[in-house]
Amino acid sequence: MLHIINKSPFETSTLDTCLRMAQPGHALLLIEDGVYAATAGSATEERVRQACTTLMVYALQPDMDARGVTSKLVDGVTLVDYSGFVDLTERYDTSHSWL
Repeated sequence: MLHIINKSPFETSTLDTCLRMAQPGHALLLIEDGVYAATAGSATEERVRQACTTLMVYALQPDMDARGVTSKLVDGVTLVDYSGFVDLTERYDTSHSWL
């Protein structure tokens, strides 16, 4: 399953809820304000690092670039472009957008 988060982890508990529900082997894609979760030095850094041990964690590079945080990417998170986003939706049979 591909889990997609677009909300800031500093405004909602969506990331925490998703991480509790995600199973090993699932993937997590951070888009829009969700990419703030993948920034080193943030309050969510350790949770994202931990998620990388059991999940494939991705962040949408154009959204990281737009927010000026690409250089602060947490180790273990893979950047993808829009084509990579499409590839992920094709790779996983099911996707869930966390609202």
